[in-house]
Amino acid sequence: MFLFLVIALAVVVAAVTLAVVGGGESDGPLPDVAPERLQDPLPPDRPVDRADIDSLRFPLAARGYRMADVDDALSRIGAELAERDARIADLESALAGAQATAHVSMEKPEHGHEEQR
Repeated sequence: MFLFLVIALAVVVAAVTLAVVGGGESDGPLPDVAPERLQDPLPPDRPVDRADIDSLRFPLAARGYRMADVDDALSRIGAELAERDARIADLESALAGAQATAHVSMEKPEHGHEEQR
């Protein structure tokens, strides 16, 4: 019985060793795997919307997320938010100017149509 267990253990160790090494058929013990990247990155051809942010999932790395993927996404979102904030500020100032012009023109009567008392 003991001899059978020793032979079985030797067969298992040999099988595991051949599986890891590859039996001499490949160049190395394990093939190189490309690093995992974002499956659905942020769209390059249009502005980012809420659905893009909700569906954004970063692949896991050895110690969390890949910093390059997270940095790229945050930079893109930050740039688009800054652009939108600047556009909103421009539109608000244009609206305030238009409202001020309209208010002044409503207060100033026209010269030919003044009421006479």
